[in-house]
Amino acid sequence: MDATALFDPIHPKDIMEKLLKPDIMKCVVEPGSIKPQQVAKPVVKAKAAPKRKVASQGAEEEEWVFKKPPLAAMLNSFDFESVAREVMEPQAWGYYSSGGDDEITLRDNHLAFQRITMRPRILVNVKEIDLTTTMLGIPCSLPLYFTATALAKLAHQDGEVAIVKAAFKAGVPYMLPTLSSYTLDEMLGACEPGQELYAQLYVNPERSRSEQYVRKLEAAGVKALFVTVDAPQLGRREKDMRSKFTQQGSDVQDKDGDEAEGEVDRSQGAARAISSYIDPSLNWDDVPWLKSITKMKVLLKGVQCGEDAVLAYKAGLAGAVLSNHGGRQLDTCRPGIEVLPEVMEALREAGCKPGEFSVFVDGGIRRGADIFKAVALGATGVGVGRPVLYALASYGSKGIVRMVQMLQDELQMVMRLSGAPNVKMITDKLVLTTNLADHIVPLPTDNLTRLTYQSLQPAARL
Repeated sequence: MDATALFDPIHPKDIMEKLLKPDIMKCVVEPGSIKPQQVAKPVVKAKAAPKRKVASQGAEEEEWVFKKPPLAAMLNSFDFESVAREVMEPQAWGYYSSGGDDEITLRDNHLAFQRITMRPRILVNVKEIDLTTTMLGIPCSLPLYFTATALAKLAHQDGEVAIVKAAFKAGVPYMLPTLSSYTLDEMLGACEPGQELYAQLYVNPERSRSEQYVRKLEAAGVKALFVTVDAPQLGRREKDMRSKFTQQGSDVQDKDGDEAEGEVDRSQGAARAISSYIDPSLNWDDVPWLKSITKMKVLLKGVQCGEDAVLAYKAGLAGAVLSNHGGRQLDTCRPGIEVLPEVMEALREAGCKPGEFSVFVDGGIRRGADIFKAVALGATGVGVGRPVLYALASYGSKGIVRMVQMLQDELQMVMRLSGAPNVKMITDKLVLTTNLADHIVPLPTDNLTRLTYQSLQPAARL
């Protein structure tokens, strides 16, 4: 089956050369030799808005068309998520929104911020509020960066190129992903003069490929390299897997028109398809090699305990991202914000001085208050991923800029009401973490999270 029409729209032109060994190539296929029935049809997006069948109690089903609200109607990051769910293709939504197993960690990533309460100070001069900061040598409009996310073309045809442009307009760094829809050259070509970037790295089993990629990043002026260390195998994400199954169920049939038992692969999805490009043998002994192949600052992305943060510090690395991969890997592990106090205490006990080792948090950041709480507990800044993708899917590059502006407005309000006129004044004296690690603390219902979250369904109810 020729899957070119399905593959090309979301993958960069150089992905084969970048990730696969030359000896894997079997032969060169002449396009004219492919029979029409062997060519997969491209996914054609409907011109009309998505339709849903709804019925009030006792009434017949009716179809209604989703009408996308104007960009000005977006008031928070959850608004973008609700729009994205309506406008994205089901397979794309399944890939982006899915979490590992029961998605406990996926949901707790945001809920954990609500277990941190505010302790504001009064009678502080907060007439002028300064959100700006510097992260890894890059001046930022607020302590936030766009973290790396794979295959952004699933959200919008401009994919990572649109994110690069939005990052510049918003005044924040973008972490270029290894598994992008556009080539590195195309992403770099979208940069404005003077724009500074981070980059993320999945270490390839063939290390020479990773070295070549890293050197290209350094030559392009990328400031810091974030090595993903929480994914020796990509997680089991059932929404993504269901989407894959649905697609196969309509296309893969046996000669009698029925699926043969055991012949249709029901267990993959977009995530599992890229696992083979990640080296599961990566370990602490490889850190000297990582440092030797570049002069960029090297950080570990995916640290989840104090001990590993200390090991990274003692290994001479520049920092760490406390992350559980957006709740997409090991389910029931702790949110990055919950790990943060443990990490900061461990680093202090190890002799780490302020500013010597940068600590970032990603996962679950949806409000300006979330940014405030992370910085208060010691984070240099926070990374956002899904909010960027959902804003991109809904309104393109302009949507991303709008989303950042809303976070800035929220953060400014929280800083003013808390008595912190600038980022340096945001300290742990302004928050309480008594209940952060207590997962049975009763909280009011978080309606925005509840109403945007798509719950998992067993097969019989699909």
